Amino acid sequence: MTSTRLDSTTSEPMSERSAATPSSRELIFDAFRRWGHLQAQLDPLGQYLLPAPVPELDLSGADAGDARRCYCGTIGAEFMHIPARERREWIQEHLESEPAKVDSAHILDLLTRADIFEQVIQSRYLGTKRFSLEGVTVLIPFLDELLNRSAELTADRCVMGMSHRGRLSVMVNTFGKSAADIFSRFEDVDPRSILGGGDVKYHVGATGDYPTRNGGRISLHLVSNPSHLEAVDPVAMGRAKARQDRYGADGMDRVLPVIIHGDAAFAGQGIWAETMNLGGIDGFSVGGGIHIIVNNLIGFTAEPDESNSSRYSSDLAKRLPVPIFHVNAEDPAAVVRIAALAAEYRYKFHTDVVVDLIGYRRHGHSEVDDPTITQPLRYARIKDHPALYEIYAKQTGLDVSARVKELQAEFSEAQKTATTMQKKAHLAQLPEYWKAYPGGPYRAEYEVETGLDKEAVDRLAQGLASFPEGFHIHPKIKKLLEQRAEMGHGKRPFDYGMAEAVAFASLVTAGTPVRLSGQDSQRGTFNQRHSVLIDIENERPWIPLNHLNENQATFSVYNSILSEAGVMGFEYGYSRDYPETLVLWEAQFGDFANGAQIVIDQFISAGEDKWGLLSGLVLLLPHGYEGQGPEHSSARIERYLQLAARDNIQICQPSTAAQYFHLLRRQALRPWRKPLVVFTPKSMLRHPDAVSPIADFAQPRFRNVLPETGIQNAERLLLCTGKIGHDLRVERQKRGDGTTGILFLEQLYPWPEAELKAAIEAHPGATELVWVQEEPENMGALSFVMPRLRRLFRDRQVLSIKRSAAASPATGSAKAHEMEQRTLIELALGPGLKEKASH
Repeated sequence: MTSTRLDSTTSEPMSERSAATPSSRELIFDAFRRWGHLQAQLDPLGQYLLPAPVPELDLSGADAGDARRCYCGTIGAEFMHIPARERREWIQEHLESEPAKVDSAHILDLLTRADIFEQVIQSRYLGTKRFSLEGVTVLIPFLDELLNRSAELTADRCVMGMSHRGRLSVMVNTFGKSAADIFSRFEDVDPRSILGGGDVKYHVGATGDYPTRNGGRISLHLVSNPSHLEAVDPVAMGRAKARQDRYGADGMDRVLPVIIHGDAAFAGQGIWAETMNLGGIDGFSVGGGIHIIVNNLIGFTAEPDESNSSRYSSDLAKRLPVPIFHVNAEDPAAVVRIAALAAEYRYKFHTDVVVDLIGYRRHGHSEVDDPTITQPLRYARIKDHPALYEIYAKQTGLDVSARVKELQAEFSEAQKTATTMQKKAHLAQLPEYWKAYPGGPYRAEYEVETGLDKEAVDRLAQGLASFPEGFHIHPKIKKLLEQRAEMGHGKRPFDYGMAEAVAFASLVTAGTPVRLSGQDSQRGTFNQRHSVLIDIENERPWIPLNHLNENQATFSVYNSILSEAGVMGFEYGYSRDYPETLVLWEAQFGDFANGAQIVIDQFISAGEDKWGLLSGLVLLLPHGYEGQGPEHSSARIERYLQLAARDNIQICQPSTAAQYFHLLRRQALRPWRKPLVVFTPKSMLRHPDAVSPIADFAQPRFRNVLPETGIQNAERLLLCTGKIGHDLRVERQKRGDGTTGILFLEQLYPWPEAELKAAIEAHPGATELVWVQEEPENMGALSFVMPRLRRLFRDRQVLSIKRSAAASPATGSAKAHEMEQRTLIELALGPGLKEKASH
């Protein structure tokens, strides 16, 4: 047997390469392919990206001259880190071939329109934030070429995410929005129309149809996004994935994802890296996206060496096997060439492509700032630097003066029109498939029946407990499936894992797709789910939920990358464009969602209020104080309650397996689409008091409040959520306490006032109402619940029991936790409650 070794420069077996010695010309070109970008002429101002000395390129002769023309001009290519030889050779073949001719007149018109649009805004709305594109207006012809070439390659839809820089110009010059509409946003809207909602003009999304050269059209969707820079990246990719899934088998070819980044953000923010890492992961791949860096070589007031520790802002992308093209933004022909090449590469290899458009920023960061304070020399040069359309007109010998006057008149007239336009809130127009799913305030008619009879539950349970003949199942999982089959027969109560499986099964068999992702979600962090069975002899997977009947919908479950913000943002985006699907993101532990706080704050909780955009995303956040330390106890209930207003989200903590079953079905079957935050259990997954008999699945619906039914007219009432309630019931039984009632508040928001009032008024003799929580005083639901209880029950004494206020969610000592827990229970059920509980 002959040994095969890898060549360090090619990562390919030497035995598979030509035995011939490379020619001198090939060696020269190989050096330029690797290092030519370092001597490329990339900075229009010639100030920052100066040619770097590279000994390997200190070459002379005709071959070196040819290589230098390919790799050291206004295009700098980084692609030799890609291990696949076919892809490297494809790129070098295209870069080393003669560039195609471009339509200079068309490019010039696009540049002129972009620059004059910005100049009119500058003159009419001086000192108003707009994040001008001036300095990188070549983005407009880049997008023109990218969309046209992609349409030729079968794209008919583009989902685009972008930061502020140039957003208004793209809306007008690419999406076809009227200039008057954009100018009207500078005039502001009637404040009464969006009091407490809406968003600024450079955050809102847009839709449009781009006419292509071949007479077709490509639908455009610009994703609404906040000031959190790259946070829109996974949302846009998730939306693209949903659109692709809606199309079916050819979805990846029909839907093109495009993300436009800022240079400092691309170098400094991590969420784009999480998003690009998803590109090759099953369940998240979109067949490649085009990533465009609108590179001003400045971030607010920060110089490149203050925001990036390497030569290029794009350097972190080199960890992935994707090409990176740097282009001087004042060579429109080169930019258009790379736009076509990027589209062709994406469709050829279905991977991401990064394009770094290197220009400058003509004004301050937001046109309000004075950049001469921090970069006086740079802005002295920019002040005298002509607009790109003027430079390109001179280069091509085309007269653009008449067109300039025409555009100035057109945009000036649009500005005048804007002052008289009827002012209105700029909220998104939802696609056709959202018609069946309203947002807004909750109404009673949105309620649905979620119960299933015993026969239906048993039928689903037997399918879930089955596996193919010849499948070698793990002994422990075989035992689990036998137990689940017994649950279906009513021989043992259902735990949370089986209740969830039956809920999913009931949905997919009725035609509702289910998508779940998270870290280790296939098995479940707490060994509770086992949605994917693994053959112990060949590791072949089997998903029972996808084999229940022939006409069922799909159940998709993915172990995600070790990411919170990227994956949660992706799933939020997916839910935005597939409202018929129950989409769930699961945290490994509830507090891990902290890593996605931007997505939660800016999209999930505020998306409807800001942009009129709806989502039915479910967050599954394991929560419970069990002596596991600060990082594995609290899902931070208080944070979600602080975000809750105007019926924007739902916040629930189901205390039994059947309640969890009904809650999941309610979320999918109810037409009202709102994000749902579920505080799921950990040890309570198998708590004997949290399991449910099969009869509970036939209950009509999820109950927002579980009343006390074992004690009639209790003297005291304890109100709580989650595991502490079961601990209290166990202790109450031990003590033989027949006077203290325990109620579970299953839904915290929207606040279930009517149900809670009815449950408490069923005990008219109870003069004392006590809120009991495991969390410290400054955490949990205390600050949310107590004012509402006191308002509702002025005739009763309303008290609270909780841990002392703390900086950390929980103690790191298991023994200390047990002491605290015993104290909580003693305060709740022991004598002298009025003296020990705080007001």
